[in-house]
Amino acid sequence: MIKVEGLTKRYARHVAVDNISFEVAKGQIVGFLGPNGAGKTTTMRMLTCFMPPTDGSAEVAGFDVREKPMDVKRHIGYLPESPPVYPEMEVVEYLDFVSRIKNLPKFGRQKRINEVMERCAVADVRNKEIGKLSKGYRQRVGLAQAILHNPDVLILDEPTAGLDPHQIMETRGLIKELAGDHTIILSTHILPEVEQVCERVIIIAKGKLVATDTVENLTKSLHGAEIVSLEIGGGSEAAIRERLERIAGVAKVLPKELRDGRAHFSVESAEGQHIRPELARAIVESGWQLHELHAATMSLESIFLELTASKDAPAAAEAATGEPQ
Repeated sequence: MIKVEGLTKRYARHVAVDNISFEVAKGQIVGFLGPNGAGKTTTMRMLTCFMPPTDGSAEVAGFDVREKPMDVKRHIGYLPESPPVYPEMEVVEYLDFVSRIKNLPKFGRQKRINEVMERCAVADVRNKEIGKLSKGYRQRVGLAQAILHNPDVLILDEPTAGLDPHQIMETRGLIKELAGDHTIILSTHILPEVEQVCERVIIIAKGKLVATDTVENLTKSLHGAEIVSLEIGGGSEAAIRERLERIAGVAKVLPKELRDGRAHFSVESAEGQHIRPELARAIVESGWQLHELHAATMSLESIFLELTASKDAPAAAEAATGEPQ
């Protein structure tokens, strides 16, 4: 649905986006992440045909952003961080105005407006002026205009910024519902939001692509090792640690805390080693109680910091994707 190859944007001597390539399949929700100034907004502007690329190519819904920008725009719904609404207009009036701009057929236009208002939960304020609505309602009106023409691709820039916790939950739920019908690129600084909503992540830093994969696969590719979380009772922390460190394939044992008389550890294997069966066997044979044993994963925040903090973005990208950049 989206195919980007060698996409580059230069401003005089400054390279804002540097030779990035990625693909997004139909119906996926993909998180688009990067520090401030990484090139996220520039990339989205190129994908939505608000600015041309300097080099490289991008296709959206089968249309090239250089050769057929109007076709691309017809197949994209875009919600910038500040919703493009007119505060003096009523909700239904504004959506009717947008439907005309987007050339929705006159027959069935009002039906589509009603459907979108219901789906985005703004039908109850249809006759209110947008400027008098809360930020949460304005955000939903902005989302309604983005999906009004039923686009193949939705690009959402910080869709929950400034919302209260209840509104954030509602917006996340709506985004999940829209997946399948629409391919969604979600740009946000709220990393737990990406973990809850997105199937894959794309991370850029200093204009370069540093990772594109699922969170689980990024964890594996970054460490190449198994990390196991343990909760053990019935023994001293020192004795348990000493026994765990003697297990073949164990590279590191880190005590985490002592709670309710139980010792908690994070155990990392050597690269390519599967240590969970041996851990369980050693604990039981030592006469201790095994209360918990499960594979632990890095949080998206940890992955993001590890990748974007690197001073050598291409090297980080090669480590994360297994491919030279």
